[in-house]
Amino acid sequence: MLIRKLRLQHGWTQDQLAEMAGLSVRTIQRLERGDAPSLETAKALASVFEVGLSTFHPETPDMTQIPTEPAASIQPRTADISPEETASLAYAKWVMEFYQYVAVYIVLALVFFAIFGFDEPVVWWVFGAVGAGIVLQGLLYFEKIRLPMVNWEKHIAEKKLGRKL
Repeated sequence: MLIRKLRLQHGWTQDQLAEMAGLSVRTIQRLERGDAPSLETAKALASVFEVGLSTFHPETPDMTQIPTEPAASIQPRTADISPEETASLAYAKWVMEFYQYVAVYIVLALVFFAIFGFDEPVVWWVFGAVGAGIVLQGLLYFEKIRLPMVNWEKHIAEKKLGRKL
């Protein structure tokens, strides 16, 4: 999540970050999902984001940064992600996925209607049902409706831990 947070703070896409760091987009995706970076990958990311190596590779002491300003004026870059930021990033990801679903739906609808025409009732039924599903998903994503089971994941985690989260 830290890499995603830093990337979004800089306004970069995964492709742009991969190009600047000399990594593959797949590597960036893996890291944003929570995989640990190798030492070389951590060095590349630290260089691109201009942070210490220990930000991405905590077991490596960061002795590469030499302060050029008085210690009082150096503002440390925070690597902590608050629970609110984690929730906001997850929400943003859900919204992006929703818009991707809508885009795929529109493209597929255009292709199928172009191939089979507007007179085929099966195409209307299929895309009507899928469209209704997407509308329901959008209402859930944008929290316009709430199902009673939305807190089940939290409840299950609390039950497993034996305490409140």
